[in-house]
Amino acid sequence: MTRDFAGKRVIVMGGSRGIGRSIALGFAAGGAAVSICARGAGPLEATRREIEAQGVAAHAASVDLADAKAIEAYVPAAVEALGGLDVLVNNASGFGHSDDEEGWAASLSVDMMAIVRGSHAAIPHMKPGSSIINISSISALRASSRSAPYGAVKAAVIHYTASQAKMLSSKGIRVNGVAPGSIEFPGGTWEDRRTSNPALYNATLASIPFGRMGRPEEVAEVVLFLASAKASWVTAQTIIVDGGQLVGP
Repeated sequence: MTRDFAGKRVIVMGGSRGIGRSIALGFAAGGAAVSICARGAGPLEATRREIEAQGVAAHAASVDLADAKAIEAYVPAAVEALGGLDVLVNNASGFGHSDDEEGWAASLSVDMMAIVRGSHAAIPHMKPGSSIINISSISALRASSRSAPYGAVKAAVIHYTASQAKMLSSKGIRVNGVAPGSIEFPGGTWEDRRTSNPALYNATLASIPFGRMGRPEEVAEVVLFLASAKASWVTAQTIIVDGGQLVGP
């Protein structure tokens, strides 16, 4: 369901592919001006054009979200391009899976610190009624032998989301999170694992009661709701969007 975001200004960090792309396009379909950032120039420009095709202002910038200074430069530029800011969506992930320095650095620098830095840069531009939405994962809610840093940092995102909500309530800014399950899309992790690791893919598929992977649009719809006026009394929550994957078949 397309919601009325006419006149709203939205930043989607990590908005060129998959869930981020669907979120950005959902806001654009609702009439919002949208800025996206990511590292890959090709997908970034393709998504910017899709946003623009909705008849709204579209802004995009190539940003390494592990780089604090890059975020500090991007957010004000996006706000200027959009003419203000009403919604910030922190979606990027470094996908740090290995339990070593590299894995932890990837998850901490992007999954956690990009949220902190992006929020700090955005909040001075946000007014009462604005909203921040942080994308976590159901990996935050269960132990993992394959991706300990990713799960642990996504758990920290859920905690920080609630803390942000408490800190920003006096400013009239709501903060919520979304924790997706396994989502498949072209060029994404699960599309790759379908062929590179079919045993893992099939075991994961079997764990989902509905017998399929989720779609990016299904996550985007929950984000759109949380950013909308219909969720005006919802804050400090993280909503699981996993088709029952956590509870199993």
